[in-house]
Amino acid sequence: MPDPVGETPAVDHTPLHACYDTVLFDLDGTVYRGSEPVPGAVETVRALRGREVAVRFVTNNASKGPEDVVAHLRAFGIDAEPAEVSTSAQAAATVLANHLSSGSAVLIVGAPALEAEVEAAGLRPVRKADDDVAAVVQGHWTETGWGDLAEACLAIRAGALWVAANVDATLPTERGELPGNGSMVAALRAATGAEPEVAGKPEAPLFTTAAASAGGRRALVVGDRLETDIAGAIAAGLDSLAVLTGVATPATLLAAPATARPRYLAADMSGLATPAEQSLIGPKPGWRVLAGDDALMVSANGSADRLQLLRALCHTAWETGVTAVRAADEQARSALVDLGLAR
Repeated sequence: MPDPVGETPAVDHTPLHACYDTVLFDLDGTVYRGSEPVPGAVETVRALRGREVAVRFVTNNASKGPEDVVAHLRAFGIDAEPAEVSTSAQAAATVLANHLSSGSAVLIVGAPALEAEVEAAGLRPVRKADDDVAAVVQGHWTETGWGDLAEACLAIRAGALWVAANVDATLPTERGELPGNGSMVAALRAATGAEPEVAGKPEAPLFTTAAASAGGRRALVVGDRLETDIAGAIAAGLDSLAVLTGVATPATLLAAPATARPRYLAADMSGLATPAEQSLIGPKPGWRVLAGDDALMVSANGSADRLQLLRALCHTAWETGVTAVRAADEQARSALVDLGLAR
């Protein structure tokens, strides 16, 4: 029923976190960057626990086991338990166990944490290629070198199954984006002509398993990387919140394919405390976005909120396929410059 004439439509101020009973957080670029927590991370997790919202940490980084992740989080003041952590190393070990018989030799290209997960799955981790190697598993590790890739190359060329914990090209750190596991995977792909089976994000099991462990009926994924966090959420049938503390940028958001588009957008994790209606991607009061043949024309209509503009831009870009932007006035131009969408 339409609102009575003269009355202002009610605004829903329900905070985003109240719409869900479980929140699944990515780690690198979302909760922390290297050794530093992102702004609002500690306070957000603490607030969710105080409101009895279940929290899980879902990471594509295979270099740390759940206990190491927990120690890292606790160093920031974020309380966590190993059972709340799901890693791509665990997912890779599960994939291997589903393909191989117990005791099969698996060549490890990655950290001791990955090796431990393979061993826990009833398989035999090795570091040298020989006729006995049934599979190669590859995860991020800062100590991986040419010799490790050479051993893997020999095994893959000999017909071994190849499983990658993830194919993230970069890893967000406090110093910026550095080479991730996907960059090392690309080297082996070029050397062998083979393609790995990917165990972690954007595949759905990492998310569905984490949500199930919390007993949640309505889970929200929070992440910084569209092609893994957001695409994985969509694959798992879950809503998602994209944050701008890691890899995703306004430009990549505008160009995101339908398989990697978040439902909500915020600057960082603290967006979970803002009204869901505000964080929702869609038309926003205060900004007018019109699609032309070759650009989205932006004009200000009383707002200076850059994030609200970006939410409105994403809505129109995704509907029309137009991603170039132009400003119709100085306030709009200033906002687009701040977003990195204009000079």
